Amino acid sequence: MFDHSLVTTAPQLEGYRIVRHLGVVRGITVRSRSFIGNVGALFQILAGGNITLYQQLCERARSEAYETMITHAQQLGANAVVAFRYDTTDIAGGVSEVLAYGSAVVVERAV
Repeated sequence: MFDHSLVTTAPQLEGYRIVRHLGVVRGITVRSRSFIGNVGALFQILAGGNITLYQQLCERARSEAYETMITHAQQLGANAVVAFRYDTTDIAGGVSEVLAYGSAVVVERAV
C-alpha cells in the first residue's frame, strides 16, 4: 500500500531523507464529457455558478492520472514522489489530457 502522505509538490519530504532517485513517473488520462453531460452542463452555465458536471469530470481525470502515476512509482520500487505536478492540454474540442508527474524516490525517516 502506497502512503499518499509521501507525495509532495516540494523537492523533499520534511522528516525524511531521499536515499535513492528512481526517475520521473507519470500518469496520463484523456477524458471528454458525453453529449448528455455537455447539455446538462449548458444548463448549469446558463444558471451561473459552479458547473458541477465539469468539476466532477476534472476531479475524476486528476484522480485517475494521479493513481496511474502512483502505480508507475510503485513499479519502480519507490515509496514516495517528490516535485509532484499536474498539467493539462486540450487535444480537441471537448477532449483534454491530464498529466500527473513527479520524481519517484525511496525515502527513509531522518534520524
